[in-house]
Amino acid sequence: MVELDNPNITVKRQAELLSVNRTSVYRPSKEQRESEGNVQLMHRIDEIYMKHPYYGYRRMTRILHDQGFVVNRKRVRRLMQVMGLEAVYPKPNLSKRLHATYTRPYLLRGLTIDRPNQVWGIDITYLRMGKGFMYLFLIIDWYSRKVIDYELSSTLEKGFVLNCLKRAFSRCKPEIMNSDQGSHFTNSDYLELLEKQGIKVSMDGKGRATDNSRTERFFRSLKYECIYINEFENPRALRQGIARYVQFYNEERPHQSLGEAPPTQFYDHVNPIAS
Repeated sequence: MVELDNPNITVKRQAELLSVNRTSVYRPSKEQRESEGNVQLMHRIDEIYMKHPYYGYRRMTRILHDQGFVVNRKRVRRLMQVMGLEAVYPKPNLSKRLHATYTRPYLLRGLTIDRPNQVWGIDITYLRMGKGFMYLFLIIDWYSRKVIDYELSSTLEKGFVLNCLKRAFSRCKPEIMNSDQGSHFTNSDYLELLEKQGIKVSMDGKGRATDNSRTERFFRSLKYECIYINEFENPRALRQGIARYVQFYNEERPHQSLGEAPPTQFYDHVNPIAS
């Protein structure tokens, strides 16, 4: 996405390369117009949610009250929606008829995942900065745990998800793509893109965290090992920090499930022709 403070390339040129309207670059998103107090509250909600992803807005409000925050349920619910957070537990799908056209069954139950690029998992998470926040879209190979690609955005518009997927598909592609039932993945643009690539679509059961556990574990590691201990102040610093962490995670960080090998070594050893 466009960086207003990049000294090496003008905003105009960045907009041209990304095929976006330059005037829209300067228009702050609805999410980023939150007050400083709300942003700090969102940071705390993120920390609590990472430990307790089954907390809905009601329980989250009670916990925040116990910690001295003066908030009501309506405010907490709205901020959790801005952050893209939803409590993880089975619940009725009140919009079932609306989304029936775009939801797909979960294909991974009982499936033996025994090779790279068999299954990719994708998801979006909230990343905090000193005085703001961004969203991270991630693609991870479930067999090797390697981060295939990622994209940062200041908004939750679906374009950054599709752009990242297209970039990844130019190098390789999975047999199955697994996601949750969020709006970025239950829409015609996403489904048509995967259909054209010949990729099977799998979606988590509503409110089931275990269905996408590998991707969630990466987000947890990223936040505790990078985001929370560095407190990046601006988008450029956050981008640099994420790039360093992903390289470390892929190429150096040992995984017990991989015999203490880092993901890239495991991915390339089994899949030597992968780029």
